[in-house]
Amino acid sequence: MINKLLSDKPTRLLIIFTSFFVANALIAECIGGKIFSLETTFGLPIHTFTLFGQSGLSYSLTCGVLLWPLEFIITDIVNEYYGPRAVRRISYIAVALISYAFLMFFLSIRTPPAAFWLSTGQPDVPDMQAAYSNIYGQGMWIIAGSITAFLVSQIVDVTVFHRIKRVTGEKRVWLRATGSTVVSQLVDSFIVLYIAFKLGKNWSWQQVLAVCLVNYSFKFTCAIVLTPVIYFLEHRIEKYLGKETTEKMKAAAMGKDDIVAGADVVAG
Repeated sequence: MINKLLSDKPTRLLIIFTSFFVANALIAECIGGKIFSLETTFGLPIHTFTLFGQSGLSYSLTCGVLLWPLEFIITDIVNEYYGPRAVRRISYIAVALISYAFLMFFLSIRTPPAAFWLSTGQPDVPDMQAAYSNIYGQGMWIIAGSITAFLVSQIVDVTVFHRIKRVTGEKRVWLRATGSTVVSQLVDSFIVLYIAFKLGKNWSWQQVLAVCLVNYSFKFTCAIVLTPVIYFLEHRIEKYLGKETTEKMKAAAMGKDDIVAGADVVAG
C-alpha cells in the first residue's frame, strides 16, 4: 500500500510541498523574535516617517516575514493542483505542529536548569537560562496572534484564489496567485498585530494600523517580486507530471466533473 502511494507522482509532490510548508512555517515562527533593519540590510540610510500620527517608523521587521511569502507561494501551488481541501489540511497540520512546538518550548523553559549549565555561555551571556527563555519564550499573545492570523489568512487566500480563477479560467495565473496573496497578507498583518499588541499590550489603533501598513508594504512588494516563481514552479510541475495529469488535477481542484479517481484521492 505504502509503496503504491509513494510511487504516485502527484502524491510524492504533495508530500514534498506539505513538508516544506510545515517546516517553513515553524522556522518562521522560531526566528520571528528577531527584529532586523531592512534598510541597513541593503546598505541604505534609515529614514523615519510618520503614518496615522505615529512617528519614528522605519522598516524594522521581524525575521519571520522573510519566509511567509514562500508560504503563500506554496499555498497557491497546492490550491492550483490539489484544491482548497488540500490547502486546509496542510494548514491545520502546520497550526497543530506549531502549537505543539511552542508547548515543548514552554515546557523546556520551565524545566529546572542544571547549575553548571547556567554559566556555560559566552562571556557576554552570563545567564544561559535567561538567554534561552528570551529566545524561545515569546509572549502568549504573540503566539496566539500569529497562529490565528496564519489560519485565517490561509482560508482567505484559498477563497480569493478560487473566486478569481472561476472568472479567469486557466489564464492570468499571476492575477489569482498575486491577488490572493496581497489580500491574505493584509489580513495576516492586521490580525497578528491586533491580537498580539492591541489586545495583548493595549497599543493604540494608530500604532496598530501604522505598523500594519509598514509590514504589509514589505509583504506586498515580495508578492509582486516573487510572482515569476509561480510560473517557474508550474512549468516544473507540468514537466514532472505531464500535461495530461496536470490538466486533470487542475480540473479536480476546481471541482469539475472530469475528476479522475487518482487525483481525487490526492486532493482529499
